[in-house]
Amino acid sequence: MNFTDKLAQELFRTDFTARTKSEALEQIVALATKHPALAPIGHEKLVTALREREEAVSTGLGGGFAIPHCRLPELDDFVVFVLVSPKGIDFDALDNRRVHIFVVVFAPDGETNTHLQLLATVSRILAKHGIKKELLETRAADVLHEVWARAIADEDAPVVAAAGPKKLCYIILFYEPDLDAVLEYLIDQGINGAAVSDARNMGAYVSTMPLFASFLGFMQTDRHAAKIIMTVIDAGIEQALLRGIEQITGDLDKKQGAMFLSMDIAFSKGTLTMI
Repeated sequence: MNFTDKLAQELFRTDFTARTKSEALEQIVALATKHPALAPIGHEKLVTALREREEAVSTGLGGGFAIPHCRLPELDDFVVFVLVSPKGIDFDALDNRRVHIFVVVFAPDGETNTHLQLLATVSRILAKHGIKKELLETRAADVLHEVWARAIADEDAPVVAAAGPKKLCYIILFYEPDLDAVLEYLIDQGINGAAVSDARNMGAYVSTMPLFASFLGFMQTDRHAAKIIMTVIDAGIEQALLRGIEQITGDLDKKQGAMFLSMDIAFSKGTLTMI
């Protein structure tokens, strides 16, 4: 999905000057209420919605980024804008570093899947090499909008195909940081139904056998742990999905500890979608 039309260009700022998290939320809302879709909702309700989201889990992702967001039943469409704080703000980020880039998302309450896809898209953009430097070096709000709009447009369109034959897909990952990135990618492609399970490879057992213990005892326990993502996909997107996953993991023919499997489904009933 192309989210360029969700951007509120008039709200972009390169001189965000809040000093604390509380002050940042107040200033975000003061700016947001200038938007015609948010003004009728009112300052107090918007601040409360953002604060409640922050109390659940901080939206400070680390690396100098935060994505303050909330869902509002009064909204009919998304309102998205970007703020840059040159000095940075203590925003309770996961890595305890100051936040310089804020991507603010106000979402309609009934658009859960689209909301997740938008957050996944934003997260993937922020993970790109050089994007933080480019955003921080932007001096004008209109240029900031252009940079962000281009980043959104550069994202690949979802690979979801029309209804047809289905495949059961397994993605096995021994490197856990890849898990979040792959799940974000699946959501970004409109695949919202998946099950994630834990597994252990044979090394966990072979290393305990007396015959092999002296050779494999150096292996760390966490190298034996794996996550398995299981999902149902349209057969027509199999290769495109694989290419997207390899952009995260690297070439699966050359990388150890990651595998993509898919197989035809003879019969299925029900869904893994729960969001």
